[in-house]
Formats: sequence, C-alpha cells, structure tokens
Amino acid sequence: MGKRDDLIAQYAEDLKNKCGMDPDMDLLTKVTIGCGPAIYNADASTVAGSQPSELETVKNNFLIKKLGLADGPELMDAIDKVIEVYGKSERNKYRAVVYYMLTKHFSKESVYG
Repeated sequence: MGKRDDLIAQYAEDLKNKCGMDPDMDLLTKVTIGCGPAIYNADASTVAGSQPSELETVKNNFLIKKLGLADGPELMDAIDKVIEVYGKSERNKYRAVVYYMLTKHFSKESVYG
C-alpha cells in the first residue's frame, strides 16, 4: 500500500470512529485524490476548525468552486455542523474527511462521478 492508501485508511477510520459514519470508500478515495498534494503536507492536510479564515477558505475553494454551490449562510452552517460532528476538541480534522462530509451533506457525490 502506498502513502495515499494509508491516508485513505486513516480517513475512513476517522469517519467510522469519530464521526459515526460508514464511509463510501469509492467517494472517499475520489475526494482524497481531489485534495491533491495537500494531503501530504502536515499543515495543509488538516482544517483549523476554530480559525474563521480557514473556514472561509473551505467555503470559497471547496463548496463554491469545487461543488458549485451558491454562496449563502447555509454553507457556513454546514461547515459548522461538520466540525461539530468531527468533534471541536479533535485537533486533527483531516481536510479530506471534512470535504467528504460536506460532499455527502450537500448530496454532491456526482461532482466526483
């Protein structure tokens, strides 16, 4: 198994144990690949859930640009909900896991079709 496979396994583990979700491995793999090289960088691979600027970046670069959603208060509500599910006290909120949960939340799996 390569480094990416190890990371995908780690993300699946987080989804199961920390978020109480049974991950769709095909979608999780596609979302992880979609994150590009960021998953290999310690800082870029995680989302700082308590930093408003970081959450804005998730909203603008992922929800609006990648998933094609229209800007509105429901986007931040969804991000807050995902951070809540992941656990506010959880230090490492992996970007791929957050993006996966947002993709599911908005039923935008087709973007990765």
